[in-house]
Amino acid sequence: MARAPSFCGVILAAGESSRMGRDKALLPWPPQPAAATASSETFLTAAIDLLDKHSDMVIVVAGKNANNLAPLVYASSAFLMVNPAPELGQFSSLQVGLQEVLNRGRDAAIVTLVDRPPARAETLEQLQRAFVDAYAREKWAVIPEFDGKHGHPILIGREMMHAFLSAPPTAVAREIEHQHQARIEYVAVDDPLVTVNVDTPADYESLLQRVK
Repeated sequence: MARAPSFCGVILAAGESSRMGRDKALLPWPPQPAAATASSETFLTAAIDLLDKHSDMVIVVAGKNANNLAPLVYASSAFLMVNPAPELGQFSSLQVGLQEVLNRGRDAAIVTLVDRPPARAETLEQLQRAFVDAYAREKWAVIPEFDGKHGHPILIGREMMHAFLSAPPTAVAREIEHQHQARIEYVAVDDPLVTVNVDTPADYESLLQRVK
């Protein structure tokens, strides 16, 4: 790439959070005292804040929860896209977000999931530097790795976006990545948050205990 890529942040937030019992996008983050007010930050707003500092714009892909997320999205100066068929799974939301990235003329995306705390700012800066270097070597994506596990956010260029968009909406991102393994750079980071998943109340409580 002859010039610095124009990054667009994409947050996938269309899940129904059935195992959590409430929308994971609205879970308080960072941990708040019991007396915290309704204005406390959440997984969603924390993710928007991080990506907003490292990209030209941030797109949040919602599903049936769009009306609940909209006030937070717009108050954070992000853009809301609605997946019309979130029941097809997370990959369909990824496609909605990536198509909007291309529609807005951006050539790189920082993709993350809303059901986790955001990575550290220095981690994202490391990944962006790695992406610029890797893209010059004809790599299409950069994926963080911690303790042998792959995580998020992932940084992808236009070629990988097209690979994702050409797949059926019921596909799995990992399958597409495996098809283009030679085009992916895995970057070791010193940030356990990149591999954290929060699916249940017990997961969330465990996370809170770890960061206190």
